[in-house]
Amino acid sequence: MSVAGMLIEEESNLCRREGLTRRGFLKRAAVGMVAPHITPASALGAADRITVGCIGVGPQGCGVMDRFLDSQAARVVAVCDVNAHRREDAANRVNRYYGDTGCATYNDFRELIAREDIDAVLIASPDHWHVLHAIAAARAGKDMYVEKPLGLSLVEGQTLRAAIQRYGRVFQFGTQQRSDRNFRFACELVQNGRIGQLHTIKVGAPASHASDNYPSMPVPDWLDYDLWLGSAPWAPFTEKRIVNDFWWHISDYALGFVAGWGIHHVDIAQWGNGSDLSGPVEVEGAGVFPPDGMCDCATSWNVLCTYASGVTMDFTDNVQNAQGVRFEGSEGWVYVRRGFIDAQPKALLRSTIEPHETHLYKSRHHVENFLECVRTRAKTICPIEVAVRSDTVCQLSDIAMRLGRKLHWDPDNECFIDDEEANRRLGRAMRSPWRL
Repeated sequence: MSVAGMLIEEESNLCRREGLTRRGFLKRAAVGMVAPHITPASALGAADRITVGCIGVGPQGCGVMDRFLDSQAARVVAVCDVNAHRREDAANRVNRYYGDTGCATYNDFRELIAREDIDAVLIASPDHWHVLHAIAAARAGKDMYVEKPLGLSLVEGQTLRAAIQRYGRVFQFGTQQRSDRNFRFACELVQNGRIGQLHTIKVGAPASHASDNYPSMPVPDWLDYDLWLGSAPWAPFTEKRIVNDFWWHISDYALGFVAGWGIHHVDIAQWGNGSDLSGPVEVEGAGVFPPDGMCDCATSWNVLCTYASGVTMDFTDNVQNAQGVRFEGSEGWVYVRRGFIDAQPKALLRSTIEPHETHLYKSRHHVENFLECVRTRAKTICPIEVAVRSDTVCQLSDIAMRLGRKLHWDPDNECFIDDEEANRRLGRAMRSPWRL
């Protein structure tokens, strides 16, 4: 009998002894109540697909949802959005794909999460909702794929990390560049000393934009605006406030593209630098913020992060640094962005990482990596511990810009050193009744 066959037989025997369904077995395995001999996804049939609920089905949410639809290991069974048009469109999209009418719709995420037959959730709501949705999912025993950035403050990230660890959930961060061969190869070149001693990392990301102030208007009947605002301060409704191109750049809901886009390349910088579970020790920077208007995040910035090793990361908008990540060492450099990689000397691009050298976690598909880890209970390519550290660099950058002075960071204790003003910015107040 094959290994997969033996595992299936062992699992079936245990289910019979304990009076469990297979779904009950998986849930008990997730919290350590039974031995976690989980069958690989490749050995499972359609009836054993991981059931997925999607919270937030705007442009990004539907884009990632499509990856779940394409997977033979998953079945999307429900969608949730406070925008009735979006949730109905998403449900129709799912039903067309499967050729049935089985996709349920929800306005309130708590109703979706309460379903015991849902194994995992995709969270692609506005940024200020990510952590609250994810904590609720963890407490309900759901594994999760959470879009980036993680949250608006370090305290949010720390609280979610504790929940994921306490409830034993599988977490995948939506920094999908880690599942791209070029980004992994660039980081392996750096970690194996192919560019000599790393000394500088240059990161460029798109900048946020300014906006006008817009008049308030009645809330349309297809939107649950109070639930859209959630923990954010109350604000009069205007149609542009709930559009991605605007809320991305409003500090009540996001940190602008310092985090919204910057997290992608900052995460790769952390990976190549070998600082996945650490961070810089000094941060200083300056930013340009709109003097007026609804959007109030930095439209231009230049932040310098210094690591204990002496490596510096120059993080700017892409007018100042080319978008992407450039690692510079004593003997060369490697530059990578989506769909492109370059290096000096050029021979680096034709080199091979030898078996005895450092090989980084290899994933060819971010969603499939998540689904396989749901099956095996292994760590994903970007687990919660890494997500918090990468997100923190973006948050430190925003704080340094707003305070306008050099800050000293303790990555071990995750706090600023002797700086209460800066430490107060590591958390955010939440509008009642929402709380961490």
